[in-house]
Amino acid sequence: MAIQIKAPSFPESVAEGTVSTWHKKPGEAVKRDELLVDIETDKVVLEVVAPADGTLSEIKAEEGAQVASEEVLALFSEGGVAAAPAQAAGDKPAAAEEDEAQQVGSKWLSPAARKLAAEHDLDVEKLHGSGKSGVVLKQDVLAAVESGSAKKGAAPAAAKPAAAPAAPVFEGARPEQRVPMSRLRQTIAKRLVQAQQTAAMLTTYNEVDMSAVMALRAQYRDVFQKVHDTKLGFMGFFVKACTEALKRFPDVNASIDGTDIVYHGYQDIGVAVSTPRGLVVPVLRDTDSMKLADVEKQIVDFGKRGRDGKLGIEDMTGGTFTITNGGIFGSLLSTPILNPPQTAILGMHKIQERPIAVEGQVVIRPMMYLALSYDHRMIDGKDAVQFLVAVKELLEDPARFLLEA
Repeated sequence: MAIQIKAPSFPESVAEGTVSTWHKKPGEAVKRDELLVDIETDKVVLEVVAPADGTLSEIKAEEGAQVASEEVLALFSEGGVAAAPAQAAGDKPAAAEEDEAQQVGSKWLSPAARKLAAEHDLDVEKLHGSGKSGVVLKQDVLAAVESGSAKKGAAPAAAKPAAAPAAPVFEGARPEQRVPMSRLRQTIAKRLVQAQQTAAMLTTYNEVDMSAVMALRAQYRDVFQKVHDTKLGFMGFFVKACTEALKRFPDVNASIDGTDIVYHGYQDIGVAVSTPRGLVVPVLRDTDSMKLADVEKQIVDFGKRGRDGKLGIEDMTGGTFTITNGGIFGSLLSTPILNPPQTAILGMHKIQERPIAVEGQVVIRPMMYLALSYDHRMIDGKDAVQFLVAVKELLEDPARFLLEA
């Protein structure tokens, strides 16, 4: 029986998608729930899987084509597929994988994996495949890029997380390389320019003494991890402090819709996450009702799913406020750009020991610069400054607001 394979149903915030990679070819046998094609949208990569055992009959939308919500991508013929026999390590993959996987050295890589491995100049012998018969898939390469475990010349046993994607390898006297922007990168570029052109953006700065937060973490780190099975990080403190400050200053938690101001009676905080595909902002929902451990667990989950390309559109839809942490990359001070239609964003930075005056004495304290960018159309300077001061004071006495004292 012929079945139409359609693009996923996109939410209203996503107009269309791009056919990124076909993992199967016409005439190729596939099993139920086996990955057929990746659709790249403005926010995430969506996977379309086989609805049943059968054969991919015809591809209607080739790689690179723009497709609308629920547009027909291919035709599929339903029918049984025999199980492929197990293969020894290094043998050519069987049946459905035979046409698409290609041997590179002693490894077999899918087309998408080969492309990514070449772009990041990875040592394919250090890649670990999770596909059938050990085939290296796209998500395996993304994981290797994030961990740095497959860098050429890197020691596999002592690999450290990569600070940035591997640079292209150039040859010749004055080489150049031209590559198309990914759909996500195009969207990021468009939204950043839009934010600067449409909002009256202004930034106010302050600094926070992180001594109390660091002391609290040091005191309870081990018991926190034992009880909650997650590490006690810094972001949880900032999320909870911002949540309390947002309740005190509702203008900072509002958004602009045309000529209307939308006040939100809840706090949904987006947390910027760096992934191999670019920066994404998954959203923590109802942070006022979340415990510190819930925040930390959710952030860890966002990071993992972001690296694996598993974040869904629903994870990144909405949000009333955003926090971005350039400090993990070493940034001492920066100006974050608004995430429309939100009216404010907080930038965290590197913790650095500096001499400061405390009660007439010069002491060394771990200090962090904070930056709050805000839309001056909506938020007055007084409210922006007082909001940032509130965040500062909450972080400098975290026990009080965490205990609701």
